[in-house]
This record gives sequence, C-alpha cells and structure tokens, in this order.
Amino acid sequence: MENSFINKDNGSSLNQTLPPFLDIKDEINSIKERKNAVILAHYYQSPEIQDIADFVGDSLDLSRKATETEANMIAFCGVKFMGESAKILNPDKIVVIPDEDAGCSLEDSCEPEEFRAFISQFTNSVVVTYINSSAEVKALSDIIVTSSNAEAIILQIPENKNIVFGPDKHLGGYLSKKTGRKMELWPGTCIVHEQFNERELVKLMTRHSESVVAAHPECHESILRHADHVGSTRSILDFVIDTPAQTVIIATEQHIIHQMKKSVPSKNLIPAPGEDGTCSCANCPYMAMNSLEKLYFAMKNETPKIELPEKLRLEALRPLKKMLDMSPKPATQNRTAA
Repeated sequence: MENSFINKDNGSSLNQTLPPFLDIKDEINSIKERKNAVILAHYYQSPEIQDIADFVGDSLDLSRKATETEANMIAFCGVKFMGESAKILNPDKIVVIPDEDAGCSLEDSCEPEEFRAFISQFTNSVVVTYINSSAEVKALSDIIVTSSNAEAIILQIPENKNIVFGPDKHLGGYLSKKTGRKMELWPGTCIVHEQFNERELVKLMTRHSESVVAAHPECHESILRHADHVGSTRSILDFVIDTPAQTVIIATEQHIIHQMKKSVPSKNLIPAPGEDGTCSCANCPYMAMNSLEKLYFAMKNETPKIELPEKLRLEALRPLKKMLDMSPKPATQNRTAA
C-alpha cells in the first residue's frame, strides 16, 4: 500500500525566524485573505490558535467543515491524521499543518500491516475505525467514526455482522456497553486519557462535593463510572454549558476549557487529575507542537503540505464518506463557530 507523505519542499518553519516587530496575528489574517485560506482548529489546540481560527470543533465538526469550505487552502491546526482527513475529502485544495511531527498515540499504536493481520482473523465483519488513525488504516476500514457519531453509526450496522473496532480499546469498550454489540477490539489507548487516575479523581470529587464530572469515552472505565456525562469534546462542551452545576470536573484534554470559559465564565471548571494529583497529564504533547509561529510559516510557505497518492486517497475516502452519510445531521449550528 502506498503511504501518505508530507511535502516539505519549501523548508521547515524550524529553520526560519520571524521578522522583528511582526504582528503575527495580522500577518496570518493577511495571508488568509490573500490566499483564500481557512483555519480549522481542534478544541485541544492552545487558546491563541483557537482564537485565530475560523472554526473550532471536534473531529466530526471539522470533517464536516472540510467538506463545506470554498477556500483554496485549509490550514489544519490539530494533528497529522486530521490534516490527512481534510486532504482525503478535498483533493484539489492545499492542506497544510503547522508541524509535520504532530502525530497521535492512537495512530502510532496501529500500524497498517498489523491492523490488516488483526482484521483478517474475523469473518462476516464490519471494520469500524476511529478517525484517530492513519490514511492507510482508514483505507483498510469499512466505516470511520468519531466519538460524536460512533454510537449512532454502530446501531445502524446489521446485527448479523461482527464488528471489529480500533484503535481505541476504551472507546470501543464503552460503545460495546452502550449499544449491546460485541466487538473485537484493537488494544490501543490515548496517552492523555489513559493518565487520569480514579483515586485522585475521587479525592477531587470529595473536596468539591457539589461538582459533576464530564468525561471523554477514551478514558478508562474506572474514570467513566464516576462521570455524570460521557461524550465527545463537543458533547462535553454542550453539557458544561447546559448543566445547572456550577463546578464541573473535566476528564479530557484541558484546552477545551478555553471554549467553556468563553461560554460560561462564572463556572468553576477543574481538569481531572493524574496519578500524582496534578493536571499536567491533560495536555496532549502532539497538539502542543503547534504554535502561531508555525501556523504563520505553514500558510506563508504552503508547507508542511499533506500529499496522498490518489489510490490511497480513494480507498480512505470510501469509509469517510460512509461516516458522513451515516452520521446524524447536526440540529443546530456549532456554538463555537468563529
């Protein structure tokens, strides 16, 4: 199978320095207008990147936006698999990412040839793959899902079909419980959501007896059992806005709290703790690789640029389009659209 690659012909931002006295936000906006570009940012990006983006959302939100944009260039502030998904859906557009090394622990845990061998063990099966995966793994799949739409999509799969799910075993286990469908699970985990600690969470809940807990389904079941709400990043944001509780413990990557504070500044929002009782574990090191400086150089130089062999793109497009076709249509416009 041919692999995706990142075109760096124009050089890396690491080898460049910003001109003195440059107003980087003005420059990014100027480049955006000049090149007819759109900036998409995941909720897990830093506040300054979220604030300059045209649209902030979770993986499903951003996949939809990538199909709707009329821009010539998509600057995707997230991690590599997100940029790949945008390119799969928009072959004629330039897709750049701020840092070519911004990967994902789930993607890294699931090599294409190993995944191929795993799924070949199961007959009469539908391969349902979390969007946190490489283009090559997507191409081996029947349907792609996000944490927003996975339950609804799984419920549409005929009951006489076996389900193989990867690469996140915690999300797969949660979905199996929710839908009542047995699944064969690839044993991957997210390095951020894996770090939350049940003992420390219970201590925090005890100190804040009036609090409620919102958790992402990539968390271990020991965390999810204490949650008042389990859902995608977008779902967690909506829950925090709507709940009457004034104190919410957030068990997902803590940069989502930036959007929460914009909507409900009076609420007390506390990141869930890790093993030692601190919250540093709630920062994704891959998402943190991006910066305004790298975004500026990526848009200016049109690199790092996502490239995909057409055969691979078409193979990965099929399950992505199936996801979009099977996803429930959004009832309202995203509250965090810039």
